[in-house]
Amino acid sequence: MNRSALYVGEQTFVVEETASAPPGPGEVRIDVAYTGICGTDLHIAHGAMDQRVHTPAVIGHEMSGRIAEVGEGVEGYQVGEAVTVMPLEWCGECPACRAGHTHICHRLTFVGIDSPGSMQRSWTVPARILVPLPEELPLAHAALVEPTAVAVHDVRRSRLVAGEHAVIIGAGPVGLLIGTVARQTGATVTVLELDPHRRALAADLGLATVDPSTVDVAEHVRQATGGAGADVVFEVSGSAAGVRIATDLLAVRGRLVVVAIHPTPREVDLHRIFWRELEVIGVRVYQREDYVEAVRLVHGGQVPAQRLISRIVPLAEVAQAFQALAAGGDVKVLIDCGGDA
Repeated sequence: MNRSALYVGEQTFVVEETASAPPGPGEVRIDVAYTGICGTDLHIAHGAMDQRVHTPAVIGHEMSGRIAEVGEGVEGYQVGEAVTVMPLEWCGECPACRAGHTHICHRLTFVGIDSPGSMQRSWTVPARILVPLPEELPLAHAALVEPTAVAVHDVRRSRLVAGEHAVIIGAGPVGLLIGTVARQTGATVTVLELDPHRRALAADLGLATVDPSTVDVAEHVRQATGGAGADVVFEVSGSAAGVRIATDLLAVRGRLVVVAIHPTPREVDLHRIFWRELEVIGVRVYQREDYVEAVRLVHGGQVPAQRLISRIVPLAEVAQAFQALAAGGDVKVLIDCGGDA
């Protein structure tokens, strides 16, 4: 039997014994070790995505585990191997896929949202979405590969290089990871964050921080860049204020990278974009090369996984884990799904 955390609607989770699905052709069954809770999972738990998530639903996609069974026709993987998943399934036929942009397929299935996810003891998935992990990488740390891949993709899309100055608006988990990854390029990184706890954590990770409630941020960035402005701004806050200030911070031909999901239209200074020939770059999920690089960064310690994991709770306490994360103070909460062996 399997043990699963089920989102049943109305901000409610139940933990139940469910049937374990054996792998079919081209599939593997994973003993899930850890599943991280992300902002999208919180949105689901708060009922904001009930029109998309069909209850009862097993959610979760930031995970690590070991292969327990291998289905017919699967090659290159064996029982006991440590893996994570890149939780995207695409059609291969739409214009985006034909152009090579499968990660933003017109009919993309996000595994763990649109189909069953990893917040369970046993999880059966297509072998094609597996990503192997180094054997010596702790499985708890490996649960941060997925959000790290988001940061890798965002920084890669920004074209940030050594010697440039990047500003990150918002020091939540993704903002912190973007800062960590951006620093690997040799760029100077400044993080803007209102919350003192998150600001302290960013500083503890070695990132320069600014409290935008006490500082004229635009003037601060001008002084820090010799009057030029930032080469890249990552908008990670998801706030109207973050969008408003972003264009003011950029240098001529600077790049604004829109990381956060903005569910409502925002006011943007188009004149500033015109006047300084700014670029606006959208970023969404990741590609396999981002995942491979994320594994390397987490394995190599460039991403300080242990310092970003706030707490690990058992699967039976999944509801309390969501409540703790929603209350603030935690960066990354992991669910121990029982497969860490």
